[in-house]
Amino acid sequence: MRLPTALRRGLGVWLALGMAFLYVPLLLVVLNSFNTSRTFGFPPSGFTLQWWQRAAQSSGAMSALGTSVVAGLSATAIALLLGSMAAFAVQRYRFFGRSTISFLVVLPITLPGIVTGIALNATFTSLLGPLGVGLGIATVIIGHATFCIVIVFNNVQARLRRLGTSLEEASSDLGASGWQTFWYVTFPQVRGALVAGALLAFALSFDEIVVTTFTAGPAVQTLPLWIFGNLFRPNQAPVVNVVAAVLTVVAIIPVALAQRLSGDAVTSRV
Repeated sequence: MRLPTALRRGLGVWLALGMAFLYVPLLLVVLNSFNTSRTFGFPPSGFTLQWWQRAAQSSGAMSALGTSVVAGLSATAIALLLGSMAAFAVQRYRFFGRSTISFLVVLPITLPGIVTGIALNATFTSLLGPLGVGLGIATVIIGHATFCIVIVFNNVQARLRRLGTSLEEASSDLGASGWQTFWYVTFPQVRGALVAGALLAFALSFDEIVVTTFTAGPAVQTLPLWIFGNLFRPNQAPVVNVVAAVLTVVAIIPVALAQRLSGDAVTSRV
């Protein structure tokens, strides 16, 4: 369908305004990471790389980066295991309470982060505290896994729903065992969804701050917590802009790769 010229131009203008609304603030963060001024006036008074050098030499930022990577990878691993198992159970089998289970798996990502954080904090400190469980990196990983599972579950379930069961049934009819059918037929078809779900889960975990605030102990500091803690310190503000710029890039890459993988997987089946 060909739209009228005036309508196409109007849609183009609104699209440009929407993109500017979303991405101009991010571009300002990147621009300020090279700004010689500590007050971040616009236009920049000059360009420098000294803030990037200071960020690379910041032991606090590097330590927080390592903590975020460990928490993200661990939460993603848990999400891959539990999320994919839940997706296969809900999509491939019929049992009493199936729709309820599906709803309960998806529910955590729809809840406000502060509610999830308060609930997890109460569980770790009040319920499990007397058993010797304290807030630390392990509780952060568990907290992140609660919503990362949903990302993997949704990706794998959507892929299984589109695939159907005809190829798996044909494999069984030809004498393949359940494990052979999974490894040689099912897994290659859902591998893209697993990778895409893992990338999105890692990106979501890497920049999470609300749940982390309630589940991290005083000795644990992820990169978002480090940024928030140093944001209003004048001597750290330029370094915070550098770290925020890096965090933006780190968050974009997994999402772009996940979208590419999902798109390629869909195109290959058309």
